[in-house]
Amino acid sequence: MEGGGQVTLESSGIGTYPVSWPARSGEPNGVTSPEELIAAAHASCFSMALSGALSKGGTPPTRLTVSAEVDFQPGTGITGIRLTVSGDVPGLDATEFRTAAEGAKAGCPVSRALSAVPITLTVQ
Repeated sequence: MEGGGQVTLESSGIGTYPVSWPARSGEPNGVTSPEELIAAAHASCFSMALSGALSKGGTPPTRLTVSAEVDFQPGTGITGIRLTVSGDVPGLDATEFRTAAEGAKAGCPVSRALSAVPITLTVQ
């Protein structure tokens, strides 16, 4: 419960980061957790899927802001994921943006890999 370790992102070479149990279940205090790393992977994958779909559809975004939060319950595990997206997409109305975002959520490889838990999407 007090232990910790490190995760190294070797293939990209961008660094080594400390991980710990307290970062999962309490205060992170500058240390990451597996759930935070999953959230980062999910947010970036979703963003790429959405940007790619919008661009292929002829409406490339000028800005996308995506966040992901992963819920962790000690003794149970990951219980849910919340994606939130907003963006500026010239030529697209709010309904079309929501439809594209839902499609990206369904098609993102990380979303598919994490489909064992509920994934919600908030489109702003």
